Amino acid sequence: MTTAAAALRSAVRSALVADGALVALLGGARVYDEPPRHVAHPYVTLGEARTTAHAPGDDGGEEHQLTLHAWSNQGGHREAHLIAGALLQALDDAPLTLAGHRLVNLRFALADVRRESDGRTYHALVRFRAVTEPA
Repeated sequence: MTTAAAALRSAVRSALVADGALVALLGGARVYDEPPRHVAHPYVTLGEARTTAHAPGDDGGEEHQLTLHAWSNQGGHREAHLIAGALLQALDDAPLTLAGHRLVNLRFALADVRRESDGRTYHALVRFRAVTEPA
């Protein structure tokens, strides 16, 4: 992971735990890199990240794809959709401050809500695209 990617993940997590609407939906600041062993639903995890050079011959700019996962077992898709919407509201075009880097943009790219194989848990996958530059 690059230092820009680590700074982006940190800034994203900080923004999410500070977002009142999301925290209310989750019943607390339940946003994890790795969830605790017996975590209560609903919660959000910071998932997969992909980083590439923003442009060939560039001055160190990077493009990031960051996936967030929301987990709900309320019994139906509604809560997962609401959490996905709150993630979008909290992060799309957010002016995050990154340690040692500058965030050029942060944009919503994709959302997918599905029922897991247990038949009760709903999983929302929300992906964002970001571009960073060295500070």
